[in-house]
Amino acid sequence: MELWIPITVAAALLQCTRTALQQKLKALLSTNGANFVRYFYGAPVSILMLVLLITVGGRVLPEWDWVFVAWAALGGVAQIIATSLLIYSFELRNFAVGTAYSKTETVQLALVAVLVLGEPLGLLAWIGIIVSLLGVVLLSVKGDTRTLRDIALGWTHKAALVGIAAGGIFGIAAVSIRQGALHLPGGDFMIRAIFTLAVMNTLQTLIMGAWLMARERDQIVKVAVTWRSSALVGLLSVFGSACWAMGFALQSAAYIRALGQVELVFTFIASRYMLHERPTVGELVSAVLVVGGVVLVLLAR
Repeated sequence: MELWIPITVAAALLQCTRTALQQKLKALLSTNGANFVRYFYGAPVSILMLVLLITVGGRVLPEWDWVFVAWAALGGVAQIIATSLLIYSFELRNFAVGTAYSKTETVQLALVAVLVLGEPLGLLAWIGIIVSLLGVVLLSVKGDTRTLRDIALGWTHKAALVGIAAGGIFGIAAVSIRQGALHLPGGDFMIRAIFTLAVMNTLQTLIMGAWLMARERDQIVKVAVTWRSSALVGLLSVFGSACWAMGFALQSAAYIRALGQVELVFTFIASRYMLHERPTVGELVSAVLVVGGVVLVLLAR
């Protein structure tokens, strides 16, 4: 088995578990507070991983410049915004449905390539886009095809718009993180991935910490008080992000994204057994359509 396969499956599992635990933290923290724990507790771990790679692993820290920092900052800010939107979408519907909306990221990027960059798409990709959009519309009306009007306007519901926005901004984050890692001139895939992650997590902690100090100062205290559950979110986040970064360094993004859709399987399991939610049959079918369409778009590349 090629190394990128288990790394990608591990990334999907870690990401799903971390997001489910963030959702549970919403009983104790605000949306931004639940988001902040990901970076506050994750940054020290990513820095420790970098130090171990250099001291024990014998790697050399890559040379960097401010272009690299700019890519890391853009990716970090985009990830902050997208994560807060994703957590908010869970409030509007549920964990499984919010995650499914965010999976439209690849379809959105494909449409941007056509409409903005003028890049042509093949028949298989267009079929995938239509299938995925159909799934989004059905999810928006809770899998219930009551009337044609409900179906036609379903995607305009708040939960759909928030989840789709999260997916689009996650796409910006992924592109920025990859560009940052590729901009580094030297080092193997592991040191470049972990160095990018450490810089990004540190910037995210500073940026979001400053925001909370100015707007939600009480959340800083609550993040510290809930350190047992919050630290676990940070650990899962940094290990998951490290797996994604290493996966992209080993294999093309199309294959990583396609295999990464296994996260939806983990999502429905977590929704049922960790969060005690019961997605409807219609929501399950709609989510499968969303992810199936995404996979078709990826396979068409």
